[in-house]
Amino acid sequence: MEKFSMFVNQMDAMVWSMVLVVLCLGVGLYLSLRLKFPQIRLVKEMVKLLTSKEESESGITPFQAFATTVGARVGMGNIAGVASAIFYGGPGSVFWMWMIAVIGAASAFVESALAQAYKVKSPDGEFTGGPAYYIEKGLKCKPYAVVFAVVAFLGPGFLMPGVQINSLVTVFEEAFSVNKILVGAICCIVLAHIAEMLAPAMCAIYILAALIIVGLNITKLPGILLMIVQSAFGVHAVLGGILGSAVSWGVKRGIYSNEAGMGCGAIVSAAAECSHPVKQGLIQSFSIYVDTLFIGTSTALIVLLTGTFDVTDGAGNLLMSQTGGIEAGIKWTQYALMSTFGTWSGKVLAIIIVLFVFTSMTGYCYQAESNIRYLTGNSKKAIAIARAVFLAASFMGAIVNADAVWAMGDIGYGLMAW
Repeated sequence: MEKFSMFVNQMDAMVWSMVLVVLCLGVGLYLSLRLKFPQIRLVKEMVKLLTSKEESESGITPFQAFATTVGARVGMGNIAGVASAIFYGGPGSVFWMWMIAVIGAASAFVESALAQAYKVKSPDGEFTGGPAYYIEKGLKCKPYAVVFAVVAFLGPGFLMPGVQINSLVTVFEEAFSVNKILVGAICCIVLAHIAEMLAPAMCAIYILAALIIVGLNITKLPGILLMIVQSAFGVHAVLGGILGSAVSWGVKRGIYSNEAGMGCGAIVSAAAECSHPVKQGLIQSFSIYVDTLFIGTSTALIVLLTGTFDVTDGAGNLLMSQTGGIEAGIKWTQYALMSTFGTWSGKVLAIIIVLFVFTSMTGYCYQAESNIRYLTGNSKKAIAIARAVFLAASFMGAIVNADAVWAMGDIGYGLMAW
């Protein structure tokens, strides 16, 4: 296990070099400038589209596509991912997480509009599409489309599911003292649709908890915000030495959280039916804001305002990477809630995470299957094999250590971003 962990961490470092970080920021900034910042200029139109009454006979409605993508995006990237970004990159990583959300919303706009423009209708009357389809039809480069489809199966279908289960079994072990492998097995058996109906309520409860914590610690808020900005640019007295880590981890975890520029949202967007491709692009841009600026920021404030991250050595120096590895990231959030509301809140978080995990896993499964359908022409045998691989990869999250599981997830979505 130690050798395996070292191998995947080395691969993670290669995939997530600073080149990819700059590329993600650079492409989002280019698209923002070229399109005159539609993700900011057209926010009012985004809200208007969400409340429209468009019906669909051959696909899901624009709002259903929004709800599906938010359900798939809101997961461990928003809780464990944000906490681990602070763990390794310091509070400054939160600033860069915000930046990639605003800039990345332009990438989400473009990829989702393209998915709508180049979607196809399957024999059973449903719409399907995504990057593989618009790369083939728009760029007219099928080999490149096939490469993306393979990577897009390996990411959501094999490398990424373990992250969700790993975080779930970690908080359940802490909250209820139950065996990780048992919890992992149960989760793989009951990947149920009920989570999709309850997830919005869980999001609301989580944000409410963050608002209460902000209210209880309102006098600390200006200082925390100042520390986030200062450490983001390396001018904080203690945290200045981790500027590169702040940028890298903020962008890395921001993209893991909102999937902007990965193509995941585009796959779901293609299933929607709307009167113009840009409408779906705007709706998906708004989903980036909900995911990162609302849910992700809630985690950051829960951790930072309660001082959970603020561990010092004997000399008073801040220790950003104390023992415990990446697994400590999810526990930070759990401890922060428990220190504010009592031990019962740790159990509530465990339940919330179950729902977040199930909605994310449903999204991953759909994305992986969509690309298998593209590669095999809707082969039922290939889809059955893909589902078996997906469940096996999910269970791996319960038995492989957290560092290795997160590195695998990083590789998966990093390859898709590339």
